[in-house]
Amino acid sequence: MFRPNLRNEDHRRAWAILQTVPEGQKSAFLVQAILESKRTNVLEATLRQVLREELKALPSRPAIQKEETIPEQMMGFLGSLMGDE
Repeated sequence: MFRPNLRNEDHRRAWAILQTVPEGQKSAFLVQAILESKRTNVLEATLRQVLREELKALPSRPAIQKEETIPEQMMGFLGSLMGDE
């Protein structure tokens, strides 16, 4: 039997949801909710493992960024600020 602690926000929310389930279907609802939670956790763990394995297989080299050149006009501006005119 589910006995919520109504001082706990999660318990109150779960209780409110359970109250919307028709009488006679509450046990089945709880069973499905528990099984779905387990499936979700297993799926998440599997996905994390697959991603870890795939990331390990990638070559680990730093991303090469294209070096941007500073326009000549900017260089002249900087020189005038430093008194190099």
